[in-house]
Amino acid sequence: MRRSVPESPRWLFIHGQAHEAERIVGDIEKKVQEETEEELSEPEESIKVRQRTTIPFREIARTAFKTYPRRAILGLALFIGQAFIYNAITFNVGTLFGKYYGVAADSAPLFVVIYAVGNLLGPVLLGRLFDTVGRKVMISLAYLGSAVITIPLIFVFLSGTGGAPLFLVVLAATFFFASTGASAAYLTVSEIFPMETRALAIAFFYAVGTGLGGIVGPLLFGELIDSGDRG
Repeated sequence: MRRSVPESPRWLFIHGQAHEAERIVGDIEKKVQEETEEELSEPEESIKVRQRTTIPFREIARTAFKTYPRRAILGLALFIGQAFIYNAITFNVGTLFGKYYGVAADSAPLFVVIYAVGNLLGPVLLGRLFDTVGRKVMISLAYLGSAVITIPLIFVFLSGTGGAPLFLVVLAATFFFASTGASAAYLTVSEIFPMETRALAIAFFYAVGTGLGGIVGPLLFGELIDSGDRG
């Protein structure tokens, strides 16, 4: 697939491959003209692009927090939030069911698989809506939706109603939305920063977000689960 998809012309131009960028754009224009049977008009505006070979992480950080501080806060909130809850539950889900629902160790993987299916179905079924309904609406729906479902999840867990099966169903429903939001976080940080920094922006915010939320979450939840107190 990678070999058959043309590289971004702007990326090529930024990295000093102007001739290849011009060839790709020319092929696209030629195909459009053949399909529409109309001549394309000449562009009326131009942009300045600084050519460079590499972009260091310090420039990513400076661009994010100095030039776009509100976008940086958004990116960190999305990544820290998803890493905190996702890693906390995922790394402790077997222990959680074993300690509070008496699920045997050899049965725990089945619960993990069902939990994982919920994580998969969310992005698969809701992902297309980000391009139709809109990014802001769907990101809000995914993050806030998963937060709202934790309310019945708390009730089911505290009361023990329905046992392990019902808790698993509500947990999977929570992450049906949560995993959709987590997937959207990658797309969001790649699109709200300048093109020159987009790929590295994903790596930067993922590293920082996972380092903060992804480490604290499992440690905190592990301690809470070990307490043996549902409250």
